[in-house]
Amino acid sequence: MAHAMSDDQVAGELKKMTAFIRQEALEKAKEIQIKADEEFAIEKSKLVRQETSSIDSQYEKKFKQAGMSQQITRSTLANKTRIKVLSARQELLDDLFEKARSELVAVTKEKGKYQELCKNLILEGLYALNEDKVAVRARKEDYGVVKKAMEDAKEEYKKSMKGRKVHVELDEKNPLPEGCSGGVSVVGGGGRIDINNTLDERLKLLETDALPMVRRSLFGKNENRRFQD
Repeated sequence: MAHAMSDDQVAGELKKMTAFIRQEALEKAKEIQIKADEEFAIEKSKLVRQETSSIDSQYEKKFKQAGMSQQITRSTLANKTRIKVLSARQELLDDLFEKARSELVAVTKEKGKYQELCKNLILEGLYALNEDKVAVRARKEDYGVVKKAMEDAKEEYKKSMKGRKVHVELDEKNPLPEGCSGGVSVVGGGGRIDINNTLDERLKLLETDALPMVRRSLFGKNENRRFQD
């Protein structure tokens, strides 16, 4: 027959049970705290790695953008400099040919040399046309010089072409326009073919043909130019 527990015994058992439960609760709480700390440390490390990766990615992106921006800036400055240099060179060439154009007037002042020049220009037209009859157009003020040059040209043409004669007449109805620097225009083919041998036209041809040589003389050879026009 079991004996009933006294109040002191009951109190003792309750105390033991309370202590046991408390100990269990403390251990469980400690276990939870340790696990929470571990999970926090893992999550913290994960977040740090993510943020570090994000910062690295942003830095790399900004570094590339800065590099591209520098390249664009350098390219823009290089192009602007190149354009300025080309513009200055072209201005110098334009001034050079404009000076030559202004000096054409002086050529016509020396009558002897100018008559010889006109003779050669007429001859060139005669050889090019290869016709029995041609017309020569000139400035009104040059008619005297050009008439003499025509006679000289006919004689030289006859000699070089083994006696072949050519009729050359001065077209006084159609003089060269005002502002023309001089020279002649030799017309054949019944007025359909015009050999423009005016001084202005010859200078234009010279500008085109001599420009590469003039450019090299003034600025040197351009290693980047593929075609030396």
